[in-house]
Amino acid sequence: MPHHSPAPAPVPAPVPAPAPARAPSRRRRRTGLAGLVALALVVGAAASPAAAGRGHQPPAPDLGANVVVFDPSMPVADIQARVDAIHAQQVDAEMGTARYSLLFLPGEYGTAEQPLQMKVGYYTEVAGLGASPSDVVVHGKIETYNRCLSDDPDNPNCLALVNFWRTLSNLTIDIDAAGQDGCRASANFWAVSQAVSVRRVDVRADEGDPGFSLMDYCTAGPQYASGGFIADSRFGDVVNGSQQQWLTRNSEVRSWSNGVWNQVFSGVEGAPDDAAFPDPPYTTLDTTPVSREKPYLYVDDHGRWNVRVPSAAQGTRGITWADGMTPGRSVPLRSFYVARPGDSVARINLELARGKNLLLTPGVYDVASTITAWRPGTVVLGLGHATLTSVRGSVPLFVADVPGIVVAGVTVDAGPTKSPVLLKVGLRLGGHDWGARSRKDPITLSDVYFRVGGPHRGSTDVALEINADDVVVDHTWVWRADHGVEGFTEGVNGDTERWRTNIGRTGVVVNGDDVTATGLFVEHFQQHNLVWNGDGGRVVLFQNELPYDPPTQADWTRPDGTLGWAGYKVGDAVRTHQLWGGGVYVFNQNNPSIVTERGFEVPERPGVRLTHVMTVNLSAGTIRHVVNDTGDQVDDTAVGVPSFVAQYP
Repeated sequence: MPHHSPAPAPVPAPVPAPAPARAPSRRRRRTGLAGLVALALVVGAAASPAAAGRGHQPPAPDLGANVVVFDPSMPVADIQARVDAIHAQQVDAEMGTARYSLLFLPGEYGTAEQPLQMKVGYYTEVAGLGASPSDVVVHGKIETYNRCLSDDPDNPNCLALVNFWRTLSNLTIDIDAAGQDGCRASANFWAVSQAVSVRRVDVRADEGDPGFSLMDYCTAGPQYASGGFIADSRFGDVVNGSQQQWLTRNSEVRSWSNGVWNQVFSGVEGAPDDAAFPDPPYTTLDTTPVSREKPYLYVDDHGRWNVRVPSAAQGTRGITWADGMTPGRSVPLRSFYVARPGDSVARINLELARGKNLLLTPGVYDVASTITAWRPGTVVLGLGHATLTSVRGSVPLFVADVPGIVVAGVTVDAGPTKSPVLLKVGLRLGGHDWGARSRKDPITLSDVYFRVGGPHRGSTDVALEINADDVVVDHTWVWRADHGVEGFTEGVNGDTERWRTNIGRTGVVVNGDDVTATGLFVEHFQQHNLVWNGDGGRVVLFQNELPYDPPTQADWTRPDGTLGWAGYKVGDAVRTHQLWGGGVYVFNQNNPSIVTERGFEVPERPGVRLTHVMTVNLSAGTIRHVVNDTGDQVDDTAVGVPSFVAQYP
């Protein structure tokens, strides 16, 4: 993820002065996990005012100790204490194993006299359990602040560049900053970077109310951030500030201010115009080519738990819930096998073979063989960033090429033994996809993340391989870790060790035709970060950082002598392909003399078109061209100054 950027653009009052021009140190101290907090599932469906007067209510399901269900009848102080305890445990647990899902039954939480002010840490999901976002209203705030990585008061190193892995969805925030200081009272702060999604959120925003800020300008001034993703949400005024890139899809905004590099809007009511690109650096699509919202849990009027599976649609704009329930189908929770860490793959596959869907409760699952979703319409839904970790070189997850399979809210980690791939979608035999076309009901991956290294050594040839046609990838972060615990010692020797032990050859390979990706973040892989071989591909926002750690130019030179691998590679045989809003960043901290020939590499055909792409030097290293032989060189003579190509060809 990015760690160096130019000073953020000016932001509206009461934002303080801009950040210093010099980026903070990238080095991090290790932080241990806070003591574990004992959590119990709060069974509250029968007591909820939304369920009052409806007779006997079914019992709430047992989703494990790390799923906490709140009821509006609970005292605000009790809810505040619980969420504060979880945040205290998770705020520094970047490489930890604890995962949490905080679920709110329909009703209102907090009051004007006692607002509920939540802070969200690592691996934490906050979600409402209503059929509509308006069914759960939080009077107060739900926030993430800069994380301070140093105890040095003169250089606290406070930033949002490593604020990963958190989810906010399916509720309304009525911003109330009562009791907070003057700066904190100015906005709801959501200072995050990759692997963070905001979905189905309604921010009540009358003129003059505090806005929603995607950076934290109160903790050590405006600082750097590298997100992010919003979908199917409604906002008033949004301050983007120092976010280096962001995708807002199928939403509504009253206003949007600031932006550093790639700011992309797709199917957004109120999106800014992009005619002046690159100043400001906005890319605006009137509609989204193909979209499908992420499945979500909800409790119906009879207290029954369901998963809503939204339908896919083409040429969409705005939110899905403006005129009632999001179009789609409801699947009773009883139709899911509720898995827990420690469950065997054999048991999970048996339940899938029996026709069950799969709900992964929060935690880390050691996967020594492949979980296989092969039945049309199967839903695999993770809560609280449920994580599948490869054991003994396994392929943790395989999705058959059949219509309607949805995988959402799942993180897939590489293990120390090299895997051929971490998630494979469909088979491609003899150069052909043998599955059925599924344009009306496509296979969909939503908030599916990948990690190679970080908490432990990881190794894979490919993280995500898509062989099926018509697949929709709706927000993914595919990360070969640039920092972590094991195998990430400091200094040049440590970086060299990481290059040899933290193996990730290619992040994403797309062989299927007519695949659409909205929000594709791929970083630090050792060859091409993305290889797109299928025809008819469409990508709405691509963000990439080349690897930081090649020891020598020879390590970063292709067999044919080309200097380096492109971050974005479209196969030579591809006839049609489109990208809107893309960036490739270079920071060769291990060896600043390393040169990469080009950021984007595509065949020279009229049907292959790139709109609003750029390269940038973050501190060290060189990219000679943006796309093919077009675009100016970026190097350390102009750190943080992008080279833009508005249209190619």
